[in-house]
Amino acid sequence: MTRERRTPGLSGMHRPEQVENLPFHPPVLRVARAAARTAALAAGVLGLAGLVRWIAGADALTGVLADALVTMKANTAVGLVALGFSLSVITRAPVRPWMLSTARGTALLAAVLGALTLVEYAFGANLGIDELLFRDPAAEARGQPPGRMAPNTAVALLLAGAASLCAGASRMPARASQIPALAVGALGMLRLYGAAYRVPELERFGAYVGVAPATAVALLLLGTALFLARPREGLAALLLNAGTTGALGRWLFVTVLILPPLLGWAVLAGEDASVFGERLGTALLVGAHVAVFTTVIFATLAVGRRVEVAHARLEWQVRQNELLQAFMDHTPAVVFIKDLHGRFLAVNTTFEQSLNLSREQVLGRRDQDVMPSDLARQARAADLAMLAEGKPVQREELLTLPGGPREFLSTLFPLKDASGTPYALCGVVTDITERVAAQREVQRSHRRFIALLESAPDATLITDGDGTVVMANPQVQRLFGRAPSDLVGTGVVGLVPASRRRWHTALLGAYLRLRDPKPTVLDRGLYGLRGDGSEFPVEVSVSSLRSEEETLVLLTVRDITERRRLEAERAERYEQQRRIAYTLQHSLMGEPPRLAHLPCAYRYLASLQDPGVGGDWFDVIPLDERRTGVLIGDVMGRGLEAAAVMGQLRAASHALARTGATPSALMSALDAFVGDLADQLVTCVYLVLDQSRDEVTLCSAGHLPVIALPPGGPACRLGTPVGVPLGVNDAGSGVPFEETTRPLPPGSALVLYTDGLIERPGSDIEVQVDVLTHAVDVVLDGVPADDPGTLDEAADRLVRTLIADTDVSDDDVTLLLLGTPGRGSPPRRS
Repeated sequence: MTRERRTPGLSGMHRPEQVENLPFHPPVLRVARAAARTAALAAGVLGLAGLVRWIAGADALTGVLADALVTMKANTAVGLVALGFSLSVITRAPVRPWMLSTARGTALLAAVLGALTLVEYAFGANLGIDELLFRDPAAEARGQPPGRMAPNTAVALLLAGAASLCAGASRMPARASQIPALAVGALGMLRLYGAAYRVPELERFGAYVGVAPATAVALLLLGTALFLARPREGLAALLLNAGTTGALGRWLFVTVLILPPLLGWAVLAGEDASVFGERLGTALLVGAHVAVFTTVIFATLAVGRRVEVAHARLEWQVRQNELLQAFMDHTPAVVFIKDLHGRFLAVNTTFEQSLNLSREQVLGRRDQDVMPSDLARQARAADLAMLAEGKPVQREELLTLPGGPREFLSTLFPLKDASGTPYALCGVVTDITERVAAQREVQRSHRRFIALLESAPDATLITDGDGTVVMANPQVQRLFGRAPSDLVGTGVVGLVPASRRRWHTALLGAYLRLRDPKPTVLDRGLYGLRGDGSEFPVEVSVSSLRSEEETLVLLTVRDITERRRLEAERAERYEQQRRIAYTLQHSLMGEPPRLAHLPCAYRYLASLQDPGVGGDWFDVIPLDERRTGVLIGDVMGRGLEAAAVMGQLRAASHALARTGATPSALMSALDAFVGDLADQLVTCVYLVLDQSRDEVTLCSAGHLPVIALPPGGPACRLGTPVGVPLGVNDAGSGVPFEETTRPLPPGSALVLYTDGLIERPGSDIEVQVDVLTHAVDVVLDGVPADDPGTLDEAADRLVRTLIADTDVSDDDVTLLLLGTPGRGSPPRRS
């Protein structure tokens, strides 16, 4: 189906509408629609007149109309009225839905009447529809079916009803209504030709009822209305368009409609006047037709040839225009061409987007028709100024568009013919809003950078890749005693003492040779040189900015003479405090007694966060000849406060152990003691080794498990109930501390430790205990447990195994190894 795209016309001009590349003149379309409505109404009026004759009787109408209507059947009149109404509604625009539904219903009524009548003719039946409204005694007298319309009339009504339904459905192709319309018109024309040439055979088929003259005229009108109902589509579009196709079609159509009937009438008139006989008349008719159509053919060929030449020229011009338009459309700038009166002749896609208008809404119009009034006046004034000057003009300007103000770089230049006379002007307008904004931002950034550089508290210098100063802030004069203007263009190495320049130059070169140099701060061995020749230590912050053109280096220099003095004083005080803390820690912890029946080795590493002071402690307490108490604990926290609590606990636990307190009783007493201290938490484990019974009794207050290595191995955790840490239970009630007794074969080794030995960020404490257990198994494999020297070496190996770098430990570390002499050497494991 042909689709139409409406294009707004220009004020005061008639522009052809474009429908599938066929141009149309709006007045022609309006006339076609008016003709369709008029023809439909006229057909309906003829049908209504026929109904009036049947209603009022044969004498109701007189004259020529009465003669024309005398044989029109009642059903024919009803069908003509229904089709006339249907088409008069369909050819109007717009149409309300209820009216369109009514029009479709009346068209269906006419089609049903025609179809039922054809069924009666085909099967010789009487369906009772012929005299449903009126009786027809005249037909009965002639021996014809009373009230029944002619078969060609029935075919016409069926075709016209179906065509009217198709014409009212926009989704149906126009040809579905226009081809039946031609058939309906042809049936009416046959009856009129029969009347004009007095040929009864064209009025009726055999003995059937003939078509009334008024019916024939009505059918011709209905065919015309149906054909023109949709003039912009289908066959009607080919005939009515404003192009060459429409002109040739209309000329040929008029020729075919007028000349053959006139030639036939002339031949018949000559035969009736006995000017020539029938055979000569036929020959003359054929000859006349050949002559007419030969003339038409050659005239058409001549027009076609002119069309071909014009088409070839137009194709070349269109190709050139397409290339120009493609170039314009792919240009990011706004491009337009105007005539000297300011009407747009061509625009590109960017122009359309900038004004939110389609090309069809712009072409042929002036600035004031498509732009805001202020912008239109500004654009026209620029055009006239350029035309008056007669040469290209380029300028930057701020224009206010529907989307907001934008910065543009506009270029206007005239288009001249061969004689140099301007016939049009062209404009190229480039949106430079982002570029102008970027330039302004660069300028603002430069001003901010200069202000920042000058307000920086430290002396700042900017050099190129060769070390030549390109900028310096005022603080340089305060630090070096030289004006910034005097430094620009000189080497930055001139601000370094002569004896150190080679070292400074090497550092800067090494920094610049890095693939991706990061900002860094250097303060070791760097010195500056004042204007009076004195030297001073400096800290230099170095960063670089690399581009394709050059490399810039930013140097921020700070005098650190006072810092060096304070650092020296702080280092001296720290060393004094470290010696005092170390002495205090060892005095609090003491040395374990040397027992022949219980050799031992220990290691203590202080946290780097506090100068050698922490809360870890251990104690070996002889109870009698073969019984020994061993205690290890960890006060949560670091520093002097933890060390003070540790000292109190060590003294209290030592005294309690001397009284012979059991491990659980000692833990309960220590828990009460810690409970009296504010916000303290302590973990510890107390063991009583009874070597006469080869067993150990122990109690743990939230401490890490003791690792035992029996003779013959393997190393394992010494199972014991783990209680809550000291200081957690409430006064008078809480979780009791449980003790347990485990066998301890002679020749066994025990490993006691604090969490600083195994605890690592991001690792599971249980996994780390397993790691320590495996390390004990490896280090003490086959080693006699009663040799203090061997235990001392094992302690070193365990510390190195568990702590990669003892110089950076961030927690206190305490490790205690105990050996129980065996009755002979333990067997070695393979």
